[in-house]
Amino acid sequence: MQGKIIKGIAGFYYVHVPEGDIYECKAKGVFRKDKKKPLVGDDVQMDVLDEEKKLGNIREIRQRRSELIRPAVANVDQALVIFSIVRPQPNFNLLDRFLIMMGQQKIPCVICFNKLDIDELRDGEGYEEIYQKCGYRTLSVSAREGCNIDRLKELLQGKTTTVAGPSGVGKSSLVNCLQNNIIMETGDISRKIERGRHTTRHSELIAIDRDTYILDTPGFSSLGLFDLQKEDLARYYPEFAQYEKYCRFGGCSHISEPVCGVRDAVEDGQISRLRYENYCQLYGELKDRKKY
Repeated sequence: MQGKIIKGIAGFYYVHVPEGDIYECKAKGVFRKDKKKPLVGDDVQMDVLDEEKKLGNIREIRQRRSELIRPAVANVDQALVIFSIVRPQPNFNLLDRFLIMMGQQKIPCVICFNKLDIDELRDGEGYEEIYQKCGYRTLSVSAREGCNIDRLKELLQGKTTTVAGPSGVGKSSLVNCLQNNIIMETGDISRKIERGRHTTRHSELIAIDRDTYILDTPGFSSLGLFDLQKEDLARYYPEFAQYEKYCRFGGCSHISEPVCGVRDAVEDGQISRLRYENYCQLYGELKDRKKY
């Protein structure tokens, strides 16, 4: 039988099959021998040991399309990163770090700004515009009032999406909105995988439609950059590319060179000053790290 690992705890793997059932499985010893650990998101072949108790053994891990390091998960198609518009104000430096981290792992991102219902100054529109100009798909929603949730579901349809964001932005509320009427939600399943005591201490895939999964992950408050060199940082700011041809020097850092097309674009309002200032801060961080 084929299925997808939706959760793994203490050597047990919970495999969701297309019919909606969940099997509690152990992995065969051959995986330990080959030093290949099953991951949440893996598509697997399993042997059913007890149909009534829904027990099985994982005997094959299908080839992975992608593999994230943090969170450790396989076959993710995209990331949904959630920040609030207000209460708390968005930390754009943290958002840029997350986009870079996903970019390093070649995972496309959708940026979701929550709490549209209390956005009295309509700041969300400006935030969306900043990141749309950089080529990211963006959306403002209200988990409390259900505003634009249907549009968000369309962006997730047919994909496995990792959901992440800092604490306090309404991530859990938004995940609950996406779970309404999910096809796998039954009392027995809830007890088996501890649904209801909603916790994100472990990564967990949640089926929200057929072939559509979201991966709820622990919130983050800080992010490091994976082995990134300061010279490579600009490639993760895609809005810089069209202006770099106006830089006097090849390999321009866009920090202090005398003629820089990127800095000129910032002054002219073509590139977001907020994004550029984040770039400068991260560049300095990477430069200082190299000294030690």
